[in-house]
Amino acid sequence: MTQCPSELGATHLTVEIAPSLAAVDPAEWDALAGDDDPFVEHAFLAAFEASRSVGRGTGWDPLHVLVRRAGKLVAAAPLYAKSHSYGEYIFDWGWASAAQRAGIRYYPKLVSAVPFTPATGRRLLVEGGTTAGPAFEALVAGIHAVADQVGVSSIHWLFLTAAEHGALAERADFLARTTYQFHFTNPGYATFDDYLGAMRSAARKEVRRERRKAAESGLTLATKRGTDLTDAEWKALFRFYTDTAARKGAIAYLTQRFCDEIRRTIPPRVVAALASRGDEPVAGALAFHEGRQLFGRYWGAQGDFEALHFELCYYRLIEFAIEHRITRFEAGAQGEHKLRRGLLPSPTYSIHWIRHPGLAEAIAEYLPRETRSVEAEMDYFAEHSPFRRLEGAEPEPQE
Repeated sequence: MTQCPSELGATHLTVEIAPSLAAVDPAEWDALAGDDDPFVEHAFLAAFEASRSVGRGTGWDPLHVLVRRAGKLVAAAPLYAKSHSYGEYIFDWGWASAAQRAGIRYYPKLVSAVPFTPATGRRLLVEGGTTAGPAFEALVAGIHAVADQVGVSSIHWLFLTAAEHGALAERADFLARTTYQFHFTNPGYATFDDYLGAMRSAARKEVRRERRKAAESGLTLATKRGTDLTDAEWKALFRFYTDTAARKGAIAYLTQRFCDEIRRTIPPRVVAALASRGDEPVAGALAFHEGRQLFGRYWGAQGDFEALHFELCYYRLIEFAIEHRITRFEAGAQGEHKLRRGLLPSPTYSIHWIRHPGLAEAIAEYLPRETRSVEAEMDYFAEHSPFRRLEGAEPEPQE
């Protein structure tokens, strides 16, 4: 733990850098994390470090920033020095390439995010959840001080909340970026049938057809909490993850030990939708739940089963969300096919600070054009929503 230079004496705040969450009291950290985000909890972030999924040799070097008042932790931010742009899902490869062509060093950079996790959540964890005040300002200043100490090219806050995005976007030299994913938002459905009832007839029939195909697969389908998973099911979930990564030519960022750490520390946060043949799991989707939010993360299958991906990754998790009065289900990055299953375009936010003036100017000129394109795509997808328009809607045909 090292102290970061700052001019905060008048507010009695100190800023520290923690190269490992093992040095931070879990209860203190989690008091700032809130009740709706499993990914910024101490146990989840610490599992990356304990399993060596981040740390030396991975290109993700922890440099978490802590703000204390009279010794009490009042603000914190997960922060990593990066030597590449893998595992972020807010893509800046084009920026890095442009910098290289111009002879500008782009790496290392700082990233405030949850590694390998494209899910919206707070990145600036401040007592009371505020996005203003001395502790918030000290946290932002501390991250900038780390940037100067390490000599990075840039700072990137990824998958921020709308409130954080708005608070940072107002600052000079901070560049605001908007992208989007497909999310399910629950307006108060009591049952899955209520959800289907809000859809157009053709979309509703397609969902029912896909669910029927999954049910007729001859497999046993179940949705379980992590506390109820067997040894075989835990092992299968990790195997599905690595198999999917290998099949898609992707990087398997997580290690078996990460899965073991999650099982040991936060099994109640885990939700798994599984398909089994007898006692053998043959397909599964792994999700995480806390409070009013559910996040789908990984999927895999040993074989080709019609409609099973949609059943496990979307329908069963939407059903779980409705049953548990969860208001938001994020199903991960990308995937226009999610629209037909009732997940609608939802903005995702990031903020970027670029040290080199010329590169910053070029990115600042580019971002408004990108935002207009993103907004146009979101409008297009919203127009093609599977849901009925309630005002002035024509009567639905009888099924």
